[in-house]
Amino acid sequence: MSTCSVSKGCFVFKPNSNKRKRSSAADYFSKGNDDLDNSELRLDTCLLLWKQIKYETEQLQEDLNKNLFDNLIRFLRQSHLNFKEKKTEWACRMKSSEIPTAAVVLGVNVTDHELTIKSLSGVLQDDVTPFVVSLKSKECPGIKQLLQKVMIQLMGCDVDVDSSDEEEYPKTSPRRVCCSVASLTNWYRNVTKYDLQKTDTESPCKKRTFSSRHWETPPVIIIFKDMESFTTKVLQDFIIMSSHCIREFPLVLIFGIATSPMVIHKLLPHSVSSSLCIELFQCHSSKEHLTKVIDKLLLTSQFPFKISEKVLQVLINIFLYHDFSVHNFVKGFQLSLLEHFYSHPLSVLCCELQESEKRVKLLSHSQFENIRRLPSFRRFVESQVAEKQAALLTDDECLKETTQTLLKDLCSYHENYFPILRCLHAFTSSLPKYPLGKQIRELYCACLEKRVWERDEYESAIQLVRMLAKDELVAILEKCVEILISSSAKCLRKPLEKLEEYVDLLRNLEEASDDQKKSISSLEELQKKTDLYHLQKTLLEMKESRRTKKLTKFEMLRFEIVEFIDGLVRNYLAPAEMQTLHEVMYFSAANTLREHLNATPRAALHTALNNPYFYLKVGNKSETIGLWPHL
Repeated sequence: MSTCSVSKGCFVFKPNSNKRKRSSAADYFSKGNDDLDNSELRLDTCLLLWKQIKYETEQLQEDLNKNLFDNLIRFLRQSHLNFKEKKTEWACRMKSSEIPTAAVVLGVNVTDHELTIKSLSGVLQDDVTPFVVSLKSKECPGIKQLLQKVMIQLMGCDVDVDSSDEEEYPKTSPRRVCCSVASLTNWYRNVTKYDLQKTDTESPCKKRTFSSRHWETPPVIIIFKDMESFTTKVLQDFIIMSSHCIREFPLVLIFGIATSPMVIHKLLPHSVSSSLCIELFQCHSSKEHLTKVIDKLLLTSQFPFKISEKVLQVLINIFLYHDFSVHNFVKGFQLSLLEHFYSHPLSVLCCELQESEKRVKLLSHSQFENIRRLPSFRRFVESQVAEKQAALLTDDECLKETTQTLLKDLCSYHENYFPILRCLHAFTSSLPKYPLGKQIRELYCACLEKRVWERDEYESAIQLVRMLAKDELVAILEKCVEILISSSAKCLRKPLEKLEEYVDLLRNLEEASDDQKKSISSLEELQKKTDLYHLQKTLLEMKESRRTKKLTKFEMLRFEIVEFIDGLVRNYLAPAEMQTLHEVMYFSAANTLREHLNATPRAALHTALNNPYFYLKVGNKSETIGLWPHL
C-alpha cells in the first residue's frame, strides 16, 4: 500500500521597502503626456498658481468671517461678565442660571460648514479660551457618547462611560475619569485653580497651558456643528444636566444651524429651551461669498489662468442646483487649473508676462508647431499678408517675436476688459427686470459667450439707460470713475478723463426753463374758463409741441454719455475666443470637467437615455435609435 502526501502552501514575498520606488506628483503629471520636456515646469507653474489662488480664497474667507467672529466674541464676553463677581441681585441670579447659547445660522451649504467651524474654533482657542469642543451628531448617538466626546476633547485622556455623578475616579487607572458633569466641574476647578485652595489630589489628566490672550476665567465652549441632526433626547438631557452646574463653571453653547432658528423650538420643549439664553447670529450668504470669490479669481488680471463661458456655467450650475458650496466651486476651479496644465502643452506660457516672454525664447520646434496648430493663430495668420504668412509658418524666429507680441496684447486685453466690464455692470445692475443680469457673473458669462452688443438684452438695457435721471446718472458715473482710477491700464486714462468731464458737466448743468415756462402758461390757459372749441385747440397745440419738442441740454448730454459707454463696450469687451492665443490662458473642456464633477449615476442615466448605442453596442447607431420608443 503506497501512501503519498501532497503539501500545498501560499507563499508571500514581501518586497523590500527600501527598494520600492515611490511615484511623485511629477511622475503622475508626466505619465501619458506627450510633451515630457516641459511637464515638470508646467507642474511647478500650476502648483505656484494654485498656491496664490488658495491664499486669496483663504484671505477672503477670513475677511467674511471676521464680523461674525467679532460679534460672537463680544457675546461671549458679555455672557459671563458677572460670573466671577457672583452678584446676588435677583435679575443677575436668574440670568446666571441660564446657559448662554449662540445660534449661528450657517446656511444650507453644509459642505462649507466644516471650514467655518474650524476657523471659529481656531479663533476661540487663540483669543478666548483653550477649552473648545466640536461635536458631530453621528459621533453622539446618546448622552453617554456625547459626554465622553466632551471630556476627551477637554481633558485629552480616556474616560469611563458612566453617567453616575457620585462615582469617583478609579484608583486602578489614574489616566481614566468617570464620564459625568460633576467630573467636568471638578476638572475645571482644578485646571483653572478657581477654588484658590491647594489640593493634594492632582488632576488625572494633563493641565492645559494658558496664553496671555486667554481670559482670566476662560469659558468652556461646546459647538454643535449640525444641530438639526442631533436627537431631541440627547440635547434635552445634556441641557438639563448642564443647567444644574452652570453656576460652577462658565459654559457656552454654540448651535450650528443650516435651515432656520425655529428648529431650536421644534427640537426642544419650552421647559428645556427656557434654560437657554439664546442670541441669534447670521453667517454671510453663500451667493454673496461666491460673487466675491469670482471677483477675486476670475474678474482680475492678477491670475493669468481663465476659464471659458461653458466651464464657468458648469461650475455655477453645480453651485446653484446642487450644494450652494463655495468650497466645491473652488475645488472645481482647481480641477480646471490642473486639467489645463496637464492636457495643454502650451500652458507652460500661462504665467506672468515677463516670465512668459522668457519661456517663449526657450520653446522647441515642436512647441512652435503646436502654436501654429491653434485655431486662433490660424485665423491670425489668414489675416496677414502673403509674405508674413509664409514667415509665420516656416520661420521659428519670426514666430517667436510674434508670439511675444501676441502675449503682450492678450495681457493688455485683460487689463482693459475687466474695468470696462465693471463699468457696464454699474449701468445695468440697477435697471428694471435686469436685462443683462443682476449679478456681475451673469454679465461676464454673456460677454464670454458672444459679442454682448449683438444681444437683444443689450439693446433693451441701452434704451433703459437713456431714460436714467440726472442723479442716477451722476452716481453711476462716479462709480465708473472709481473703477477706472483703481485700474492700472494705461489705455483707460483717456476714458477716465472723459468720464470725469461728464460728471462735472452734469453737476454744473442748468436746465433752461423756457419749456417749463411754456408748459406753465399753457396750464394756466387751460384753467381759465373757455368754450369747447378753444379747449380742443389748446390741447392739440400742446400735443403737437410735445412731438416737435427739442431735446434739452441734459437729454443731449445723456445721449452722448450713453454713446460713449457703448463705444467702450464695443472696443474692449470683445469675447475672449476672438483673441489670438487665448487657448494658452483659457480652459474650455467643459465636458471633461462635467464628467469629473457631476454625479456618476446621473450622468450614466443621461447618456443611456440620450444615446442608448453607447451602452448597447448592438447593430449600428441608426438601428438602436429605431428601437427606442418615441414618447
